[in-house]
Amino acid sequence: MLEEVFRDEWGRVLASLVGFLGDFDKAEDAVQEAFAIAAERWPASGVPPNPGAWLTTTARNRAIDRIRRERTLAGKIHLLPEPEAVMDEFDDTVIKDERLELIFTCCHPALETAEIARAFLVSEETMKRRLSRAKAKIKATGIPFAVPGAHLLPDRLDAVLAVIYLIYNEGYSGRVDLAAEAIRLGRVLATLMPDEPEAHGLLALMMIHHARRRARFSGEDLVLLEDQDRSLWDHAQIAAGRAVLDRAVALGGRGAYVIQAVIASLQTAERIDWPQVAEMYRRLAELTGSAVVELNRAVAVAQAGDPAAALRAVEALDLDGYLYYHSTRGELLRRLGRGDKAKVAYSRALELATTPPERRFLTRRLEQT
Repeated sequence: MLEEVFRDEWGRVLASLVGFLGDFDKAEDAVQEAFAIAAERWPASGVPPNPGAWLTTTARNRAIDRIRRERTLAGKIHLLPEPEAVMDEFDDTVIKDERLELIFTCCHPALETAEIARAFLVSEETMKRRLSRAKAKIKATGIPFAVPGAHLLPDRLDAVLAVIYLIYNEGYSGRVDLAAEAIRLGRVLATLMPDEPEAHGLLALMMIHHARRRARFSGEDLVLLEDQDRSLWDHAQIAAGRAVLDRAVALGGRGAYVIQAVIASLQTAERIDWPQVAEMYRRLAELTGSAVVELNRAVAVAQAGDPAAALRAVEALDLDGYLYYHSTRGELLRRLGRGDKAKVAYSRALELATTPPERRFLTRRLEQT
């Protein structure tokens, strides 16, 4: 129970303290103290009715105590009177949820968003250094702790969505904990921005993909969509993801994440409408100009019954350093009975493969061709 509360409330409490103090380091210290106090007291006294409010108020009290001791903000202390926290005083509705402000602050253009995203995927020490630099830059440049104005929101929202999706994609490759965390962040963003169709589109996309996670691997081996055991899919989550997608469409969503969610939904149908999937990829390619999207469109064209046209489309793409370009080309060549060229393509893909499931899959394809 304690672990679940900590996981659910950490982000919200930290966001509240960052907004309250305007300092990431002080906020983190105060939140850590509050959680330590909870871990000590709650096993004996029980979890309070509103644990988030209890933690937020306790963290604020500890922060004020520390400020008083350090005498760095003595002139402001009289503005911050807070009673000692007790369990029955808290009303969760009066604690402002500032997670959205925190997310947007961390995706400010002054920070290197791609680097912050990669921080989730590197060593602990590297992460610490990068986050320390980011927090210092936030403080030094006075990046506002706020949701940006309407004229800045589209660009900033794109960065937030991209970071969440990058986290999910790493989880999709096998790190289930990261995939679940990305979905949690997606839910927070969709809840805090209920009228943004792309926020709902991204959440729907992740939910529908994640519903197939148990069928994507057999042991440690990768299983393609067409070979997956659908009884392993989480059909309740697929339905929930489709409901979120319906909300995105009702809001007028026609953006990249909404289209990708539509594609994911189509691919969970009992009989997949591959021509419609190919059309959705065409629309997505128009929006993004992405060669990878064109590659996916070619796969859909092949699945719709025209592997020759798909191969022509693939060979027109400049993606030589991309694993899935070569594996897709190998699949198409194999279907067309051109085994020798298929082996060359699979061999090149195998050179680029980085995970054991990918390498095993490509090795089997080479043996079968």
